[in-house]
Amino acid sequence: MPKQKIIIAPALMETWTLSPAATFGSFVRAKGILLEVRARLPVAVRKSLEVSGMSLVLGMAEDSEHEFASTSAAVTWALEGIENLPVIPREIQDILGISASERHRWLKDGRLPSAGTRTVRLSGRARQITFHVFDPRVVEDLLDRAVVDEWREEDIAARAENRRQAAYRAKITRSLKKAVKKPKTAESLSDAEASDLPGWQEFDADGLLQ
Repeated sequence: MPKQKIIIAPALMETWTLSPAATFGSFVRAKGILLEVRARLPVAVRKSLEVSGMSLVLGMAEDSEHEFASTSAAVTWALEGIENLPVIPREIQDILGISASERHRWLKDGRLPSAGTRTVRLSGRARQITFHVFDPRVVEDLLDRAVVDEWREEDIAARAENRRQAAYRAKITRSLKKAVKKPKTAESLSDAEASDLPGWQEFDADGLLQ
């Protein structure tokens, strides 16, 4: 039988429960807060801090008391005012339950106001990406007012109106093309064209056109 891996719980542990005002009940947001706090810690101890539900958990070995104390103090300091941490794209999508295309559309038309941009370097790469971030208090207001359903209804109505206008423009275009190609009337026929009509030669022989 394969040997079972024995997981030993850290002897030194501390937990910080994140407030609803900070997470909006979103695990994606809680994970984002974890990454933000980790970035403020020394590289050697970053992996000692994890997220569990809506809490951050610091765990270290028993012989790391000094390191544990300094890291705990750093985490406590980093969490001060964390409710004001700007909301990044993947977080607002999870909080409001919207798609990336809806976020882009509503950001572009101003319904989803930007709080500025943020530039980060992708892990292990030289490439940087820039994206919009959002004020957490604005996100809270949008969540409280439940505007997403209203915005979706507005989008459906706008698409229907666009289709109606497009159909009307296509109809006008077809009418104009038909007018240009309209056949000549009897009055505008030339003598050459008229001579091909049945009975025309007899009519001309009678001298009625003289």
